[in-house]
Amino acid sequence: MHQLDKIKTQNLESHQGEGFMVAKLSDAIGLARSNSIWPLPFATSCCGIEFMSTMGPNYDLARFGSERLSFSPRQADLLMVMGTIAKKMGPILRKVYEQMAEPRWVIAVGACASSGGIFDTYSVLQGIDRIIPVDVYVPGCPPRPEQIIDGVIKIQELIKNESIRRRDMPEYKHLLEAYNID
Repeated sequence: MHQLDKIKTQNLESHQGEGFMVAKLSDAIGLARSNSIWPLPFATSCCGIEFMSTMGPNYDLARFGSERLSFSPRQADLLMVMGTIAKKMGPILRKVYEQMAEPRWVIAVGACASSGGIFDTYSVLQGIDRIIPVDVYVPGCPPRPEQIIDGVIKIQELIKNESIRRRDMPEYKHLLEAYNID
């Protein structure tokens, strides 16, 4: 598919004629960002296995622009937290999040990352949203690959529709202040 045709199908508000097309810079950047996500999988248990199958040939997450997995927080923009997070792992998860460059997004995959799951104990963090902000929650125990793909599609929609300078938005500054993140 030709690049111009891709932009037309993305419903960007644009003006076009023979040999030219004009679109808002924020729409073009949102389209580019949403189709080139570099996820960092932070997998600790069974949800990680489901994520592995999502990356395999049957489900092929790469067709959504997430082909390159990054295992370095400085080169990732989507943190995918999957599985049980012990309270001792909380500071490590937060450090990984803080090392990611802006703009950055977070998906909590599965019941354990979202709410502690069946592990209502003193040692398990009852949801990662207690230490870092979460953009999308994927339900399930463990979630099916289709649900993980749906979460990535929701992140893509969020990325497409947000400001170029997400960090400068008052809502985002307030959110980071609530988590004591600089």
